[in-house]
Amino acid sequence: MRGRRGDRMTINIQEHMAINVCPGPIRPIRQISDYFPRRGPGPEGGGGGFGEAPAHLGPLALAPPAALLGATTPEDGAEVDSYDSDDTTALGTLEFDLLYDQASCTLHCSILRAKGLKPMDFNGLADPYVKLHLLPGACKANKLKTKTQRNTLNPVWNEDLTYSGITDDDITHKVLRISVCDEDKLSHNEFIGEIRVPLRRLKPSQKKHFNICLERQVPVCARLRGTTGRGPWGDQVSRTFSLPPQLASPSSMSVALRGISCYLKELEQVEQGPGLLEERGRILLSLSYSSRRRGLLVGIVRCAHLAAMDVNGYSDPYVKTYLRPDVDKKSKHKTRVKKKTLNPEFNEEFFYEMELSTLASKTLEVTVWDYDIGKSNDFIGGVALGPGARREARKHWSDCLQQPDAALERWHTLTSQLPPAAGALPSA
Repeated sequence: MRGRRGDRMTINIQEHMAINVCPGPIRPIRQISDYFPRRGPGPEGGGGGFGEAPAHLGPLALAPPAALLGATTPEDGAEVDSYDSDDTTALGTLEFDLLYDQASCTLHCSILRAKGLKPMDFNGLADPYVKLHLLPGACKANKLKTKTQRNTLNPVWNEDLTYSGITDDDITHKVLRISVCDEDKLSHNEFIGEIRVPLRRLKPSQKKHFNICLERQVPVCARLRGTTGRGPWGDQVSRTFSLPPQLASPSSMSVALRGISCYLKELEQVEQGPGLLEERGRILLSLSYSSRRRGLLVGIVRCAHLAAMDVNGYSDPYVKTYLRPDVDKKSKHKTRVKKKTLNPEFNEEFFYEMELSTLASKTLEVTVWDYDIGKSNDFIGGVALGPGARREARKHWSDCLQQPDAALERWHTLTSQLPPAAGALPSA
């Protein structure tokens, strides 16, 4: 429809704001003038009515569903944009593979390469490396790290990092955080960007390829649940924003940050739920009730990703076991000490002579300690297996009692303190 001279033309709000409001990632508009075509002086001026877009200009194309999931195949090499791509493309992209091996309870992370990283040094380059954490429960115990590539914005690592002791329960609830940082020898290392991958997106024994834009770190002081949106995985995520400029003075800033931090602590406790303890590593246990010997055979196979307790970044771990309640205090067994390691292999067995009916009311307490000379040993983590235990620990114990003479190996998560199930049973 052409406008006549003297008529007042109306512009809808979508054209006025020059924003495509279709669902999906927000993409930058290349030429805003395309949304505001100039109307010629007459019919032959070459233009439609004011506010009409050219016929050849269509709406911005939406990313395909597979791209929104953040997965591509190595053959097509298509780069997948995350949400708010106009803010994150300046940080660079990261290409990696993930493979969950259900048979060996391992998660293989192949860090391939990064492209177009944000310059962090004075020479316009960076010294990037990649860190991996499993959430919730991120700590030094489950941190893996690649080597540092010097003076480059397009590093190539081709490194394989492996998590051991990953169970189906971890795949359901855990999120892998992949952080790219810049190493600085003169000061603290600087954060470049990160990617978070829910492990439930992985299928057992199927390698999945990713090529995703890095995102900014979620600052603790600005992560409020008031505004939410959809992330690149289709999950509900919280948006981040800066504190208002009115809080300029140090006193007002400290008060605001203190209030926000208290709110986030309460929110985190509600989200994680009661009884969630800090993870300190994994332990592989073997249980078998021998009908011939009439007793329980406990095998301490190995530990993985233990928390570092010494200043050198390692621990000197050993394992103790108890069978509770222990009236005579004769159920204690202890392995040998493994020096300077966070992934010790013990391969030791302990035997508890006891009838099967009596064993049903017992609880096996397994604790891992760091050996120190001249002072008390440090507690690393523990787990309790028995009728009052939780989830995998309880299932492992019940399967052992229901399947005599069968050796059952299971991975268990070590926590910062023993679950209350260890002391829930009567002491007599």
